[in-house]
Amino acid sequence: MPTQKILVIDDSRFIRMHVRDMLPEGDYEVLEARDGKEGLDLILKENPNLIMLDFLMPKMSGWEVYQEILSNHELQAIPLLVMSGRKEEVMEKIPEPFEHFAFVEKPFEQEELLAGIKDAVKKSKKRSGMETSVGGPNVAAMSAEIEKLKGQISEMQTEIGTLKKQLAQVVGFIKQKLR
Repeated sequence: MPTQKILVIDDSRFIRMHVRDMLPEGDYEVLEARDGKEGLDLILKENPNLIMLDFLMPKMSGWEVYQEILSNHELQAIPLLVMSGRKEEVMEKIPEPFEHFAFVEKPFEQEELLAGIKDAVKKSKKRSGMETSVGGPNVAAMSAEIEKLKGQISEMQTEIGTLKKQLAQVVGFIKQKLR
């Protein structure tokens, strides 16, 4: 049973099939979306370990999908590989160096695709600051870290309350001495 999910979002059936054929045999499932809307729905439903995104598409462009990914902290942890035959159009919206995703220009060869995937995973790890499997974040570690931070916040709020009381006592004492 596949443990990794790779989502290919491209309006070209040829590109989706080409990418599928170029990927090495492995323990993963390739999901396909014909447009940005379908792709975003699959991202939210399937929680892929890697997203390969065409930038120019109907219904919902790759730019709009990218904006949705950036607005969702959980989705930002997923490695992203943007694919486009028009790099200049990508750069009009997002200037290089591309920090949040890797880029591969169409048409591409298998070596370029695999290098782009490695770059996407590397950028994802760097951005998230946490270990990832071929893409997806370690959700359990994130949840544990969030709970730990919530506990620390609660402790700090208690300490702040105590310090406020102590400060009020000190101010009261000083006022009494000044009278």
